[in-house]
Amino acid sequence: MDRPLPLLPRLPSPRWRNILGLAAAALLTVPVPAQARDSLGVFSGWGAFRDPATPRCYAIAMAEPSTLQREFQPYADVGTWPRQGTRGQVHLRLSRRMAPGSGISLSLSGQRFALVGGGSDAWAADKRMDAAIVAAMRSAGEMTVSARDTAGRNFSNTWRLAGAATAMDAATIGCARLR
Repeated sequence: MDRPLPLLPRLPSPRWRNILGLAAAALLTVPVPAQARDSLGVFSGWGAFRDPATPRCYAIAMAEPSTLQREFQPYADVGTWPRQGTRGQVHLRLSRRMAPGSGISLSLSGQRFALVGGGSDAWAADKRMDAAIVAAMRSAGEMTVSARDTAGRNFSNTWRLAGAATAMDAATIGCARLR
């Protein structure tokens, strides 16, 4: 009597593993009550999540892999916090700690943005810059941030933007009724 072979599970693609790994890391770094996040979907290399307890929603992606030294796993996120009236706030976690006073430059679709930040985090300087970056992200293929690390070396991190617009829209819609 012939028996069918069991179906082997299909391993997720590298992009899925990156998104799932980032989501798992995010869940492990927060207190237990804050772990109740809802996945709103994965769109190419970007994921969208809702945290109704805070409330907040965000689109998030890991930077492209690199063989260069990294202190942190770099990621980019665009967040919405309904209670604060904040929508489309850009945040970048860089792969290294930046030298104090180091300039942070974001290149996106032929435009350059001078970001603010410290440690290993960077943000747009204001809401107007957030809006300009988000608008450029919707039509660009990738974005790259450059800075100088604490050892005085220049470094950069790059993100592919396929799926970013859809993930940002999903995050915005996900928080539309949260207050």
